[in-house]
Amino acid sequence: MQHLKRWLTAIILGPLVLWIIIKGSTLLLAALVSIVAIAALREYLRIVSGHDERPVSNTLKIISYIISMALVIGACLGSWQVLFLVLALNLLILSVFVLSEFPTDQRIFDTISKQALGIVYIPVALSLLIFLKELEGGTFWIIWMLIVIFANDTGAFYTGTFFGKHKLAPNISPNKTIEGSMGGIATSMILGFIFSLIFFDSLSLAFLTIPCSFLMAIAGQIGDLFESAMKRASHIKDSGRILPGHGGMLDRIDGLLLAVPVLYVYLVFVI
Repeated sequence: MQHLKRWLTAIILGPLVLWIIIKGSTLLLAALVSIVAIAALREYLRIVSGHDERPVSNTLKIISYIISMALVIGACLGSWQVLFLVLALNLLILSVFVLSEFPTDQRIFDTISKQALGIVYIPVALSLLIFLKELEGGTFWIIWMLIVIFANDTGAFYTGTFFGKHKLAPNISPNKTIEGSMGGIATSMILGFIFSLIFFDSLSLAFLTIPCSFLMAIAGQIGDLFESAMKRASHIKDSGRILPGHGGMLDRIDGLLLAVPVLYVYLVFVI
């Protein structure tokens, strides 16, 4: 039943996301990115704060959501300067936050360090999708990336299910295997090559995407394990329940968060 829910959710939401990427404007993509970023950041803060609902925690959540929106707006403007300015503003706000709370909360530095990590981890990474959209062929590159990441997850799942014997990271995610990891990487590289030929009709470019697919698959698996480690440290099974069969938003995009920067850097500096 859980497996069926997983596929039904993908079938329902997949076409909507593709329509926004292909037919939607940059502003519509930014709206989608904002929703996903805030939902994922909300789950992240819940995981790292241990369900702390004190006023301080709620204030930090509001600050985090505002900063997330500002980062997306900066990406819409196509300005790296705005992004760096927003990050600097976040540090300034956190500094004032520390000064106001330090006498009564000795854990305040631990709290703000988790917030700073979350901002870079989620909204900054997702904002790069908007920069990708504005590159030449950006729409196809985003779709290509989603295919590679989906192939990584699916290939790892089925290869691990049928052939997995050796544990990959038993202390973090006991069900993941080395065989599954290799199957996911291989599937990503094969489908990445095929779909780059379909999208861009260039054999030389298709060969150039093979290392990118490999790096994205590795980044995706690291992102998956990173989120699993966070949940295990907080004794949480799923980051949320917003997506039936998938768990929370963060459960669905954990691999994407580290793969997006890899693709952007590869396109800018290699291809």
